[in-house]
Amino acid sequence: MVSPGARRVWTCGRSLAALLLPFAFASLAQAPAAEAVTPVAGPPLTIHYLERRVERPVPLNNEDPIPDDEGAKGVELGLRDSNATGRFLGLSFGLDASVIEPGDDIRQAFRDLADRRFVVLNAPAADVLALADLPEARGSVLLNIAAPDTRLRDADCRRNLLHVLPSRAMLTDALVQLLAFKRWSRILLVTGPAPGDALYAEALKRSARKFGARIVVESRYDPQGGDVRDTALREFALPTRGPEHDVVAVADEAGAFGASLNYNTAAPRPVVGTQGLSPAAWGRPVEAWAAVQLQGRFRKIAGRPMRPVDWAGWMAVHAIGEAAVKARSTDPATVRAALAAPGFEVGGFKGRPLSFRAWDGQLRQPVFLLWPGAVTATAPIEGYLHHRTELDTLGLDEPESACRAFSGTSG
Repeated sequence: MVSPGARRVWTCGRSLAALLLPFAFASLAQAPAAEAVTPVAGPPLTIHYLERRVERPVPLNNEDPIPDDEGAKGVELGLRDSNATGRFLGLSFGLDASVIEPGDDIRQAFRDLADRRFVVLNAPAADVLALADLPEARGSVLLNIAAPDTRLRDADCRRNLLHVLPSRAMLTDALVQLLAFKRWSRILLVTGPAPGDALYAEALKRSARKFGARIVVESRYDPQGGDVRDTALREFALPTRGPEHDVVAVADEAGAFGASLNYNTAAPRPVVGTQGLSPAAWGRPVEAWAAVQLQGRFRKIAGRPMRPVDWAGWMAVHAIGEAAVKARSTDPATVRAALAAPGFEVGGFKGRPLSFRAWDGQLRQPVFLLWPGAVTATAPIEGYLHHRTELDTLGLDEPESACRAFSGTSG
C-alpha cells in the first residue's frame, strides 16, 4: 500500500513562463513559425512519478548523503520546463507523484494510479521488471530513470519500457574508451561485496574485451569489520598489489570504501570506476552546451546540485513534453506515437540530439567522465566510429543485444 502522506500532486502554472522563455524558444526553434503560434489547447497530459524509497548506506568520509528527493526534483523541473514550452501551443502537463516505502507493494501502488499511460519509475530493477509485466501496464509507457542494470536492455527488456538513465554497460564503455585512448590498457580491478559491485565489475570486464583493454588481476575487498577511514593506508596495500598495471579500477556502487583508495594504492596509479575518475550521466561540473542554465534552474528549486537520477527524471518528463510539442497534442495515444516515432529526437544539454534505440528502448546519449571538480572528457571519445551514430559505441549495440521485445531493427 502507498504510505500515508506519500501521495502528492504537482502542477505548474503559467506564471513561470517568463522565467523560462529562453528555454521555451530553444525547444520550439525547429517548428514552423505559423504552427508555433497556433494554439491547440486540450486537456492536460498527466505524467505519473512512482518511486520506491530504498535504504541508503551511511556515507563514507562524512560525504553528503544521497538526497531523499533525488529524481523527484528532476521530474518537478521537467514539468515546469514542459509547461513553459507547451504554453505557446496551448499544451499543459500535470504531475501525480507517489513514493512508497521499502517493503510496500509497488505493484498495488501502480494499480492505484488513476491514469497509467505515462509513468516515470524511480525504482530498482526488480521493481521495474515487475511493473512492466503487469497486465495493467500493457498500454503504459514506463520510463526507467534509476536502474542501470544492463539486463533490462538485454534479455529482460520489455516493449513498454524505455530507459533514460545510461546502463552500466554504457558507463563502463565510456570509461574504457578513455583508458584505451590514453593507452592505459592494463587494469587492476578491486570489487566490493555488494550485488551491484559484481554487476559493475562484469560490465567493466565486458568493456575491456570490447575495446582492447585487459584486466590483469581482480581482487575482492570487503570493508565489513573495520573502519577503512582509519586503516586505508594498510588495508589497500594487498588488494591493489599485482602485475604491472596502468590504473586501479574500483567497483563499489554503495560507496563503502572506494573513495579511500585514492593515494592508498600499492603503486602510484589513478583510481577509476565508481570512485575516482567516474563515468556518469550528469554531475555538478557539467556546464558546456548551455548546461549551466539547466544546472541553475535545478539548484533554484532543489537547493543542491543536479545528480544523474535527477537529470534522468528531468529528461523523462522533457522527452514526453517534446513529443507532445512535436505532435501538437496532449492526447496520450498521439504523444506515445510521437515518442516512439523513428525520427524522434530531443535535446538534453549534452551537445547533440538524443534518441531512443529501436531495439531495446535505451536513450542514446553522451556519458561524462568526471573528476569531482571537473569534466575530464565526454564519451564517445574521438576516434570511436559507428555506421549509425558514435553514440551506439556506448552500451549494447543491436547485434550484441538479446532484446527481442521491440519490432524495430534500425534507428
